[in-house]
Amino acid sequence: MRTLFTVDGHSREVDAAVIEGLVASGKETFWLDIEAPDDDDYRLLADTFKFHQLTIEDVKHQNQRPKLDGYDGYVFAVLFVIGFENEEVAFREHHMYIAPQFLVTVHHLPEPCYVELHRRIAETPESACRKTSFLTYLVMDSLVDTTFDSLEALDGSVDKLQDGILVDATTQQLVLLQKLKHDAAEMRRILGAQRDMFQRLVTHSLEQDQETTAYYRDVYDHIIRQYENVDAMRDLLTSAMDVYLSTVSNRLNMTMKTLTVVASLFLPLTFLTGFFGQNFGWLVSRIGGFPSFAIGISLMALSIVVQLVFFRRRRWI
Repeated sequence: MRTLFTVDGHSREVDAAVIEGLVASGKETFWLDIEAPDDDDYRLLADTFKFHQLTIEDVKHQNQRPKLDGYDGYVFAVLFVIGFENEEVAFREHHMYIAPQFLVTVHHLPEPCYVELHRRIAETPESACRKTSFLTYLVMDSLVDTTFDSLEALDGSVDKLQDGILVDATTQQLVLLQKLKHDAAEMRRILGAQRDMFQRLVTHSLEQDQETTAYYRDVYDHIIRQYENVDAMRDLLTSAMDVYLSTVSNRLNMTMKTLTVVASLFLPLTFLTGFFGQNFGWLVSRIGGFPSFAIGISLMALSIVVQLVFFRRRRWI
């Protein structure tokens, strides 16, 4: 699906001939957004815009890294959006062709934040489309800010997971914890690359004017905050892992203590039954009758009571 924005407004499912006319005239700034590109869209990128084949291959195959590459007459950028839903972290890859006259964005998956951005630009197309660098800022700022919502949701999920571990540590929580630690490492890698990309963008602004540089610096500050949030989240996940291990260890200690108490209680009982169970004639002839039985049971009960009192005073139970 193609969405075209010009100073005259915007249109969806725009025909390739309209785009060819805009490119040929070179007089009007516009933003073309392509979602789920097909073969016609790839031909449009190659034949109409004359984009380098390497960049088109990057768009087709995805799995790139955040980067900013300069080509003849335009800049090719790769930007990632981090999403979090149903305990799953997702990375949505966006590609941008930034030229003095136009901005072309390509993405395979729907981008929820574009709905609000499209509405905002459609309301004031003259202001938003006045120059490509400002359009680029609007798109990048919208994509970067979306990651804040995902990081906030992820942080809440980690807090909830840690509280659940304190109540009852389970194997499912350990699996989720390990997955989140892996996702946090991947987020740190991506945000680190995007931080370097925006640092380069701030240092070498597309149009080298102070206003545009100030806008890009604002987005760069957001990336720095996200990178710091992910670093803090990694520490929180490490703490949650420590809490899990401590909880499991404490549970094991409680189990071992219970088994030890039970075994200790049976030690004197085993001794008494073993001693009086000896088949010596002298011993057997002198422990017959109910009084001897009552004395034996009383000794056993007394040994248990004495041990329980001792354990309680030593705070073992």
